[in-house]
Amino acid sequence: MSTPTRRAPLEFAKGAVAIAAIWLTPLHAQDRSAVTLIENVRIFDGTHPALSPPSNVLIRGNVIERISTDPIPTDRRADTQIIAGGGRVLMPGLIDAHWHATMVRATPAQMLSSDIGYTTLQAAAEATATLMRGFTTVRDMGGPAFALKRAIDEGLLPGPRIYPSGAVITISGGHGDFREISELPRTAATVSRVEQLGGSAVADSPDEVRKRAREQLMQGASQIKLTAGGGVASPFSPLEVTTFTEAELRAAVEGATDWGTYVATHAYTTSAIQRSIAAGVKVIEHGHLMDEATARLMAEKGIWLSTQPFIDLGGAKMLPAAQQQQMMQVISGTDAIYGYVKKYKIKTAFGTDILFSRELAARQGQGIVDLTRWFTPAEALAMATSANGELLALSGLRNPYPGKLGVVEQGAMADLLVVDGNPLEKIDLVADPANKLLVIMKDGVIYKNSIPK
Repeated sequence: MSTPTRRAPLEFAKGAVAIAAIWLTPLHAQDRSAVTLIENVRIFDGTHPALSPPSNVLIRGNVIERISTDPIPTDRRADTQIIAGGGRVLMPGLIDAHWHATMVRATPAQMLSSDIGYTTLQAAAEATATLMRGFTTVRDMGGPAFALKRAIDEGLLPGPRIYPSGAVITISGGHGDFREISELPRTAATVSRVEQLGGSAVADSPDEVRKRAREQLMQGASQIKLTAGGGVASPFSPLEVTTFTEAELRAAVEGATDWGTYVATHAYTTSAIQRSIAAGVKVIEHGHLMDEATARLMAEKGIWLSTQPFIDLGGAKMLPAAQQQQMMQVISGTDAIYGYVKKYKIKTAFGTDILFSRELAARQGQGIVDLTRWFTPAEALAMATSANGELLALSGLRNPYPGKLGVVEQGAMADLLVVDGNPLEKIDLVADPANKLLVIMKDGVIYKNSIPK
């Protein structure tokens, strides 16, 4: 019986590099002069409530170069890709404005007890699934997503663009403080497990807030997230609690402004929202329990509302009874908040805020469908595309992906979907990505093409 030979370490390494290079080729930064021509599609451009006439779209590199109802000639080079749309609908890639890339598949207990490497690998698998659901961009509103973003941007794995907030900044006992009572009192030398992981950062003075905000910006945050009030999944802070002082919130706003970006606050109640606005916060996350006067104030001051169509317990079913009760309070405000959005024309973004449930994440597109309880399909889709793209641009100098997102227009980034059916008539198509999203393109790269030949 012959004995297998052992490959020399250098030879093995060369082989591994070669295999990796082959696997990464479709995902790596492609030739910025590469051309893709999508022929015979009707376009939902992200803004207008009607489809275009049959059109052709030329993409060069990662930018939409030309849109025309006339044939677009190309030099038909070897690297030119032709996609025969067959009269199907072309639309912008979807955007989720409130996502937690590292907190979808694990429970809080699992995250706190796991190695950060394992948590990131879990998040990487979920990132690929997110892209294959048609979400080409996510705004990450808390969690250690910097390494994941870098890996996606460098082509190590498929995933959406990530606008990261980094660690959620909270107060002692606030939403995001997952310490046990046994870990108190806090000392200057104490760093809790959730802070070690980069999930949240506890700050109890303007100077501490300023420092924690700068730490996130140093790591590449595109915006800063603070918890201005209690939350559903908080172990210690009820929904009605107002947390940061105005001076503390203002310290974060000053720090973010100095870096050319903005602060968003987790805030359900009137008190938390009004204090945030007074401190200069530009985006309110959630807002389900605000009163009408506060809604009117947001509209007058041009404050963004980044909210979610919560209509059932969702992932809260796994939480203790008291926290499920808090979720029911939030759900009770959903009708009112979208009523205020329509009445006062508040600038509104769409997000899902899915946590701790791979099963719920698989239904990410259903959130857009749920919006049609209050909006037309065109309005719902615009919220998940062009409106969210406008919100992302608030990151200003800290925008990791300069370019226009959420629209199909000349000069915009080539994040595109070809849909089997008309989502303006049957919006539930976006909740069936495996069967109805035939082409998924992000940054000019095709990650799925199942159009029959």
